[in-house]
Amino acid sequence: MTTVELKQAKNQLNELLEAVLKGEEIIITENNEPVVKLSPVKLAKKPPLQPRSAAGKFWIADDFDAPLTDFEDYQ
Repeated sequence: MTTVELKQAKNQLNELLEAVLKGEEIIITENNEPVVKLSPVKLAKKPPLQPRSAAGKFWIADDFDAPLTDFEDYQ
């Protein structure tokens, strides 16, 4: 969350709106008191997943799909 003084917000409105459209919340203050809160109505879209982005982050045992010995009586 970003806080901006009202006089500064008037000069930077376009930049502030761009930030809000990207999902950021902005508080506009006057004399150090919050007077306006800018927030997006729709949340910014998440970037698409990248193939192999989790490569090397987890490990699966070679016998992962082998029958469990604890359940032999039930098979």
